[in-house]
Amino acid sequence: MSYRPEFETSGGGLLIGGVPIDRLAQRVGSTPFFAYDRARLTARVAQLRAALPDDLELSYAVKANPMPALVQHLSGIVDALDVASGAELTVALDTPMQPGVISFAGPGKSLVELTQAIAAGVIIELESETEARRAIRIGESVGLRPRVAIRVNPDFTVKGSGMKMGGGAQQFGVDSENVPALLRELEAADVEFMGFHVFAGSQNLFTEILLEAQAKTVDLLLRLAGEASAPVTYLNMGGGLGIPYYAQDRPLDLGAVGANLEHLMRERIRPALPDAHVVMELGRYIVGECGVYVTRVVDRKVSRGKTFLVVDGGMHHQMAASGNFGQVIRRNYPMAVGARLDVAAEDAESVQVVGCLCTPLDLLGDGVLLPPADIDDLLVLFQAGAYGLTASPTAFLSHPAPAEVLV
Repeated sequence: MSYRPEFETSGGGLLIGGVPIDRLAQRVGSTPFFAYDRARLTARVAQLRAALPDDLELSYAVKANPMPALVQHLSGIVDALDVASGAELTVALDTPMQPGVISFAGPGKSLVELTQAIAAGVIIELESETEARRAIRIGESVGLRPRVAIRVNPDFTVKGSGMKMGGGAQQFGVDSENVPALLRELEAADVEFMGFHVFAGSQNLFTEILLEAQAKTVDLLLRLAGEASAPVTYLNMGGGLGIPYYAQDRPLDLGAVGANLEHLMRERIRPALPDAHVVMELGRYIVGECGVYVTRVVDRKVSRGKTFLVVDGGMHHQMAASGNFGQVIRRNYPMAVGARLDVAAEDAESVQVVGCLCTPLDLLGDGVLLPPADIDDLLVLFQAGAYGLTASPTAFLSHPAPAEVLV
């Protein structure tokens, strides 16, 4: 069986935000839908606050889940927001969060997006020398000083990451050895230089590897800070904390991560940069375990000895759960029959859970063990709070978009 986060239950049925899943489906009015648990979001941020150093600021990476109501909720309990497009920036600017603590990362920012970011006064995390020069020219043309930081492509890689975002040749950031030259350009320009951003990898469940990567990140950040003539007031250490999805996955030791960061803050960062805003940027770790994807069985059939549950959702909403989001080996996301979480394992059956798309890639569960399910039963996919709807090919076959609710 897959790892499954602990949600509340009542009478054997799942509760989301204290609401039974069947009643929530009635409220939404149709399936499929995504549901995010407000209380679980708040609890996850509180858990991070308790484990991390008091002076380490927490930024939410909006790319993980840009649902406006969810971002609004998080804006009241985190310290900053990080966006990766003009549309995400608009969502962030619509919250009470001050523009000065919003950062804008990502390669290929358009001239319109750069202009929007400069006008708003957010921190632009420069991904290349070309992007830096564009920001300088736009600032001159509109009469505003861009607030900029350099995203750094580190000279090390982080093993064990689901996606490597640094080390080697990358579209992300400025190669660390080229940062000093870019600093000289920025010093000669009319910009407000803030500091640096390093994000080396995502979805890492190996605690010891993360601790080593954090130490290397601090070494690099402090070395580059020593190259800057302007005061460094902003350090973004990235994140990379993973969540478990599969049977063999084990949750991170958050206590060890927090203790390591406390040591790095006290012994390395604060002696060198006592007044800098030091940020940890997390997306999946904050929202991933707080959401579910709910889809309804529309057909049950047996084909040459295999039982298929055909649902009204699929990979066009939950691409990652289908194994088509960069996974090397396809594994099942945790899944349940929403009204029957208390059925004993020995009473489960092996089924293929498939979506409504005309492709064999639309597979949500391969030989997954579930309580016997029939037409109209609700199936729930867990770990669906991050990289779900907006990371999926929603226009494929032109099915209606699913609803999203924050409960």
